[in-house]
Amino acid sequence: MSEAVRRMFSEIAPKYDISNTVLSAGIHHRWRTKAVRLSDAKKGDAVLDCATGTGDFAISFAKITGKDSTIIGTDFCAPMMETAPEKARKSNVNIEFREADVMNLPFENGKFSISSIGFGIRNVDNPLRGISEMARVVKSGGKVIILEFGQPKGMWGTLFQFYSTKILPIIGGIISGNKKAYTYLQETSAQFPCREEFVAIMKETGKFSDIRYVPLTGGIAYIYIGTVS
Repeated sequence: MSEAVRRMFSEIAPKYDISNTVLSAGIHHRWRTKAVRLSDAKKGDAVLDCATGTGDFAISFAKITGKDSTIIGTDFCAPMMETAPEKARKSNVNIEFREADVMNLPFENGKFSISSIGFGIRNVDNPLRGISEMARVVKSGGKVIILEFGQPKGMWGTLFQFYSTKILPIIGGIISGNKKAYTYLQETSAQFPCREEFVAIMKETGKFSDIRYVPLTGGIAYIYIGTVS
């Protein structure tokens, strides 16, 4: 990961949660809940959440898998995880948080039942390598779950583009004190491959026996589900 991106996330980390909630009207929580449901996570599953940030995705998994499961959240930007342990404690779940880059995960092959990443794969320098690593550490038949923004089409897409380019950076800047960061996040969302183009990247890894995707809120975001071969 580039040092510039690491510094950017370090700067917005203190206001990251409240910014996300305000900018999405809280809908990002429902998106994560649906992604966990589609992962088929169950009691006792071991889960790795990459680019875990403040831990929301990892916590959602931990509530399903139970206290006896292994849940690890990793992020290449340590300051993003500063509030995560306390959030996990308040949610009454056991999660280990570690600094790690998704392109070079420090775990053995097939350690986990599920690996996930929420709104982070577009910030990875080499998404193909990151997805390959996520699949490597998941056992055969397990799932790689990727939640990422897309580009909605039609009138809804026009309205969303106006909001994301004209309004989102201003509000994000006011809350976080860093308008440039939210301009960057909007631009990467608008340019990053989605739907079949992103599925093609997943297929290129050669790690999956099945890949599908589910649109969220008219295509504002997508859940990609890859079954590891």
